[in-house]
Amino acid sequence: MTTDVLIKVDGLKKHFGSLKALDGVSVDIQKGDVAVVIGPSGSGKSTFLRCLNLLEVPTEGAIYFEGVDITNPKCDINIHRQKMGMVFQQFNLFPHMNILKNLTLAPMKLLKLSEEEAKKRAMELLARVGLADRAGAYPSQLSGGQKQRIAIVRALCMNPNVMLFDEPTSALDPEMVGEVLDVMKDLAREGMTMVVVTHEMGFAKEVGTRVIFMDEGKIIEENSPKELFSNPKSDRLKSFLAKIL
Repeated sequence: MTTDVLIKVDGLKKHFGSLKALDGVSVDIQKGDVAVVIGPSGSGKSTFLRCLNLLEVPTEGAIYFEGVDITNPKCDINIHRQKMGMVFQQFNLFPHMNILKNLTLAPMKLLKLSEEEAKKRAMELLARVGLADRAGAYPSQLSGGQKQRIAIVRALCMNPNVMLFDEPTSALDPEMVGEVLDVMKDLAREGMTMVVVTHEMGFAKEVGTRVIFMDEGKIIEENSPKELFSNPKSDRLKSFLAKIL
C-alpha cells in the first residue's frame, strides 16, 4: 500500500436485514483528497461515511486507515477515531456547556492536553471561523450556521488527519449554508483530507478533487469534478445530473 493512501476501502458491504445499504464498495482516499460523495437519497452515501469510522459496523469487507485494518475486532477503534473528525447534519453540541467547554472537553480528556493548551487551540480555531467572541455563549444562543461552524471547530480541536462531513449544510437555512461551506473551503485549501457527503453541487465542482457518485449501495462512477459533471459516462449519472443541475 502506498503511503499516500490514507483510507482504503475494500469490498465494503452493509446490510440492514434484506436491505443492502452498501453492496461492495471499494475506494482509496489519498492524503489531501477532497472526496465529495453525491447521489440520490437512499443511495448509501451516509452509511458509507459512517462506516469509515465504524459508527456503522460493516457486514463484510475491510477498511484500512493509515495502513491499519480498523474492521479487525482486535483493533481499538477509539484510538483511530481520535484522528478522524466527524461533522453531522445535527450539531450534537452539549447544550448545558458553553462553547469553549464544548471545544476543550475531548482534547483534555482524550489527548490529555492541559486546560490552558486546549483553550489556546480552541480560541485560535474560533478566531479562524470568526466566532472568537462567542466562546462564552451557549449553543441555544447561536444560529444554525454558527453551531455548525462550532461543530467543525470541535472536530479540528482533536487535530485530526481526516475530516468526515455528513451533509453538514442540509439542516441549515439557505443563507447560512455559505458560511459553513467557506470554512470547509479554507480547510481544503490548507490540504486537509476530507470526505464530504453533500447535495451542494457547487461545492463539489469548486472544491472537490474527486467526485464519487453512488446509487443503490454501489459506486457507479468517480472522476474529477470537471470530467464527472461535464462528461458523465453512465446513464444513471446522466439522469441524476439532469434532475439536479
